[in-house]
Amino acid sequence: MKKRKTQNSRREFIKQSAIASSFFIVPRNVLGGVGFTAPSDQLNLAAIGAGGKGASDIRNASVNGRENVVALCDVDFGGSAKESVKRFPKAKLYADYREMLDKQKDIDAVTISTPDHVHGPAAKYAMDRNKHVYVQKPLTHNIREARILTELARSQKVVTQMGNQGGSNPLLGMVQGWIDSGKLGKISKVQVWTNRPVWPQGGEMPKADPGQKPETLDWNLWLGPNELKPYVPNLHPFNWRGWWDYGTGALGDVGCHLIDIPFRTLGLMYPTDAECSVGSVFSQMWTPDYHPEGCPASSFITLHFGTTDKSKSPIEMTWSDGGIRPSHPDIIPANNDIGGKNSANGVLIIGEKGIISTNINDSSPLMPKLYLNDGTTEFGPETEPNDEPEYGHQRLWVDACKAGFGSKEHKGLTSSFDYAGPMTETVLMGNLAIRSYMLKDKNGDFFARKKLLWDGENTRITNLEEANQFVGREYRKGFEV
Repeated sequence: MKKRKTQNSRREFIKQSAIASSFFIVPRNVLGGVGFTAPSDQLNLAAIGAGGKGASDIRNASVNGRENVVALCDVDFGGSAKESVKRFPKAKLYADYREMLDKQKDIDAVTISTPDHVHGPAAKYAMDRNKHVYVQKPLTHNIREARILTELARSQKVVTQMGNQGGSNPLLGMVQGWIDSGKLGKISKVQVWTNRPVWPQGGEMPKADPGQKPETLDWNLWLGPNELKPYVPNLHPFNWRGWWDYGTGALGDVGCHLIDIPFRTLGLMYPTDAECSVGSVFSQMWTPDYHPEGCPASSFITLHFGTTDKSKSPIEMTWSDGGIRPSHPDIIPANNDIGGKNSANGVLIIGEKGIISTNINDSSPLMPKLYLNDGTTEFGPETEPNDEPEYGHQRLWVDACKAGFGSKEHKGLTSSFDYAGPMTETVLMGNLAIRSYMLKDKNGDFFARKKLLWDGENTRITNLEEANQFVGREYRKGFEV
């Protein structure tokens, strides 16, 4: 067979390989040994963000070497990205994802595991070049970016997946079954909570100190779409999460895992409104216990949703972070955890006949629990439902990339952007409410502490124009979305 001349031809060959293999006279496993994958059937993968979570994302996407990792991009190969360099010694190394995607034409798909502020720009740049993308949660830094990526994935016909791996946990089927069978009766309330943040948050931004910048870190590229500013110690590689320029706080971190459970199983879509309050401290006067450039140490969010096919009554969802959790329901024994281990993180889905208590994305035991008012209980297993890394979340995406856009494998993904986009928008509505909470009028009075009414179809707050500045953001030239 002649060598294909274009990347598109090569991709089409990969998609058709499963069909063609049925006509081979000699089985491929005989030619290459058990588990052998012909080079022409391998997906060429690249990582944008190769350290930390990026190291496990590209490792899991490679499926133990079944796929071909051809490039790694990171702004600091002196840090934890060294693990990926050692694992994939043949991969070409880049600091700038734009250079990598423009120069290296053999890339089929990329994993994106950067700080939140780079998710949208990197994903759009890759999809504009017809690359399949796997993007860590939250899908984007703001609501506008999530809507753009969702629509772009459809128009470019690329296969996508967000990195909320709990969405592929088979135990979600148990929660879904309880809801679909009507065991809870009419569901009207959901409570979600977390012990995050577990990083610095709520105080003043650390002072810049360019002299402390690691020699191996490209600070300019780390800033990405943000304006150039002097190096601030310790934001990289982890403590960026609590600052609006770079992160999305506790909601963007674990909210994409926890809110996923009710959003998915109740078939929710865009909320109709959002309202928040934050922790305060007494000094000269009562003031919010955080600085406007960063997330608060604790917050409480209320979102409302209309009826859906799976929920015939409106739903009120509350979110609390900073270690604040809901009261222990009477029908759950006092000595039982609610949500996950030690009740630190969790979800309660509350119906007229009982409660589902779960946290299937946290540490063991991963056990959804059903408590009914009549004393009936049903518990999930105390052990992991399978031993595949992260429930096969990355591997399933890779299989769908090879099968092609619109394939059954693609339609079977649990967090393609058709789902992950609206869910991310819902998560980020909480942050929009928090940021609006700090708005002041010309007299210095807080005027935005109200319920914000949301037009989800048009991505706008309808009763406070000033809040719409937080729907999107401004970008440095070369990193636009």
